[in-house]
Amino acid sequence: MKQKQQNSGRASINAELQNQPDVEFFDPPMCCPTGLCGPTLDQTLLDLSEMIVELQKEGFRVERYQMTSHPQAFLSQPEVMRLVREKQMAALPIIVVRGRIVAEGRYPKLIEIQNNLNGGN
Repeated sequence: MKQKQQNSGRASINAELQNQPDVEFFDPPMCCPTGLCGPTLDQTLLDLSEMIVELQKEGFRVERYQMTSHPQAFLSQPEVMRLVREKQMAALPIIVVRGRIVAEGRYPKLIEIQNNLNGGN
């Protein structure tokens, strides 16, 4: 019986990991979900949108969250919430790759995310 409980525990952890996106962007507050809605385009956000498209083309699951529209995503990540509590909005954006924070306060380059996805740092 104990073995069956251990196996079902592992199965739920594996299912949880399978549901977790490969890359998560915890964005600062913006006027719209992409930040590309104002009269002038922010090159950083344009580059980010292109990076997300590229990652998705490579088969990775990518999600973006803003605290106002996805508070549960922030609350479900204790390390993300710790940084937000400590540094407030200066911590954002926070980028998580497969459950691990890889950048805070800035958007990384595509190669940085790819390296982290492939097991590098």
